Amino acid sequence: MPLLAREEYIEQAYLFRGLNNRYEMSDPIQVVMKHLRDEILSTTKLPMAIDYLLAELAHIGSMATAMKKLSHYFAPFQTFLVQAAEDETGRFDMRRALLILEFEAKFRAESGDPVSLFFFQFETICQNHLDYDLGLRAMSQDALYDASWQKWILSIRHRIGMVGLADLVYVYSQHYVNRQTKLEEFDEDDDRISEMPDVILFGEKEGRIALANRGKEPMYLFSALQRQLNYPAVPKPTRKDPLDDILPKLVRQVERLETRIKLMEDEQREKGIDLSKFYGKSDLPDSE
Repeated sequence: MPLLAREEYIEQAYLFRGLNNRYEMSDPIQVVMKHLRDEILSTTKLPMAIDYLLAELAHIGSMATAMKKLSHYFAPFQTFLVQAAEDETGRFDMRRALLILEFEAKFRAESGDPVSLFFFQFETICQNHLDYDLGLRAMSQDALYDASWQKWILSIRHRIGMVGLADLVYVYSQHYVNRQTKLEEFDEDDDRISEMPDVILFGEKEGRIALANRGKEPMYLFSALQRQLNYPAVPKPTRKDPLDDILPKLVRQVERLETRIKLMEDEQREKGIDLSKFYGKSDLPDSE
């Protein structure tokens, strides 16, 4: 997948935000997407991508299959998120996926830092309990990562769980190299000195933070990185206050109770229940 122009990611973020804001409406997602298509900047390639998404939704009912076929436009990790949201057996819903997709598209428009993108994507997988193997494989195919990054991401797929993320970040950081260099200068015959990494992916500061969080939960590492280095945080959907739904529920329950009481009163008056009020116009018997 080639890198897209900045305006493409800006319009992608607008699309995902619009879908998320109107997701709870009664209109199907196809209708919402058609309206948003008219709002998207026509000089970008996104309107054509939306047309293809609409066609796939009409025939298959899935966005992920269309995004996978549009791998030259949508990043593999974006497709991975939508596919996870469309999986009925999982707990990752589409609303959360759209929120993350919006923030990731904004990040791609504003920054091209692979380190920040790696921490953002990996935290997304951890925080939402997504499939590590599929997620890391999708990350490795992102054009924002060079060959060294892609090779390293693929290499850690089967090590996650056995080796902590903080350990992996620390060993491939400039801070680790600096410490090992000092140890070699101090004692060249010390067998405890580890081998140098074949590639350095993280800086001095990331290495220090990773070293301080070895043996801890990965979320502590992400939190420290966000506090100290201002890395982007994975957005969390705001929890809806259950009290907001109480009044509408009470109104519906009172209406049902009133209907039942009216039926009981009609029956007690020996008039019987007038079922004609529940008929539709087409169900009414023809008047002679």
